Amino acid sequence: MPQFRLARISLLLAAIGLNAAFALPAAAFAQDKPAAQAEAPKDTVRPEIFKLVDPAQIKPLMDAKNYAEVKSRLAQADALPNRTVYEDFVLNRMRISVASATNDTATLTTALEAVINSGKLQPTEQRDFVQALATQYYNNKDYPKAITWFNRYQTETGDTKVRPYIIRAHYFNNDFATAKTELLKDLDVHQKAGTAPKLEELQLLANSGAKTKDQATYLVALENLVRYYPNDDYWLDLLSRTQGKASYSNRFALDVLRLEKVAVSKMAAEEYTALAELALLAGQPIEAKQALDAGFSNGVLGTGNKAGEHKKLRAQADKQAADDQKNIGTGEASARKSKNGTGLINLGYAYVTLGQHDKGIALIQEGIAKGGLQNAEDAKLRLGYSYALAGRKDDAIKTLQTVTGTDGRGDLARYWIMWVNRPAGGNAQAQAAQ
Repeated sequence: MPQFRLARISLLLAAIGLNAAFALPAAAFAQDKPAAQAEAPKDTVRPEIFKLVDPAQIKPLMDAKNYAEVKSRLAQADALPNRTVYEDFVLNRMRISVASATNDTATLTTALEAVINSGKLQPTEQRDFVQALATQYYNNKDYPKAITWFNRYQTETGDTKVRPYIIRAHYFNNDFATAKTELLKDLDVHQKAGTAPKLEELQLLANSGAKTKDQATYLVALENLVRYYPNDDYWLDLLSRTQGKASYSNRFALDVLRLEKVAVSKMAAEEYTALAELALLAGQPIEAKQALDAGFSNGVLGTGNKAGEHKKLRAQADKQAADDQKNIGTGEASARKSKNGTGLINLGYAYVTLGQHDKGIALIQEGIAKGGLQNAEDAKLRLGYSYALAGRKDDAIKTLQTVTGTDGRGDLARYWIMWVNRPAGGNAQAQAAQ
């Protein structure tokens, strides 16, 4: 997961330090008046301090990066007795500029906090200074103080733009439970609004779930990563964790591999061969041949110490697929004579693998209508993803939304809908977002 960092502190401190104007006391210009009449206004700087920190003298020193001289002048001003609150305010604003320029984070945070608490800032300045201090603490990895000051910024301004950084600060401070709770709230807001969460928010939620050993939260994050930012890693992790559920039924092993084949750019060698072997057992040699052909064409199969096994399995699939394709038309009559619709469903899916989607889907529907099936909901799942493979998006979603089951079937139906609704660009979009 990437490390998040706010904008450079200098951007938030643009109006701080040397840009601040301050006044000399009236006594400096009225020496002929009685002392009582020459009392200085409340917010002024005495001449002995002004001569040390006169902006007209300090700016050239800062431009020349003569920070040692500026610090010396500030130290001399600090040594003067009976400084007023306003004089300290002026000195601290200048101290912020020097500390920012010299990366003196300790001085910078101390001076920022002093300026904020002085009561001398204008309301528009106050919000900038509070955000700058919170940002500085965040970038310094002082997350508890960052949370405090970001929360103050939100409270005083009503602006929630810093909320993501509050959540990240909780996470980086190892308060994963709070981060998880807040991220789930934000995800709920996105879902109700129909908007996509940011990639980094979902990654942070997944990590928070993992850190708290909350498998359910991790899966919620992972499903949304697949939904909005699909890539091979997310898909493989999701399908693997689905198969790892205690309630998962192994009868869906072939269905999982079918989804994996269309969802990822390249499968592992053992997954291509597993798909082929399971398809042969299910009486789908055409599908087995297609899986093996894909594995050989992308260089995953036919190499290494199992190259001989791969070639042997391919020869078997090629022969059976040729026979099946030659005789596929003769299977309809016998399938219709069967007492149940299993034969029609299997034959229909064979036509789907051949690209004859309409014919295949019609046979699957006929088989479901005939009944007598051991798992009628399984057949509905296969009808749903047959629609998906045919590019009939609306029919696929409508069918898959009716599929239920806690043994993997309901998960697969939901994942096929996610695949059907995948964003344009798929893997490329996810990679670009990272």
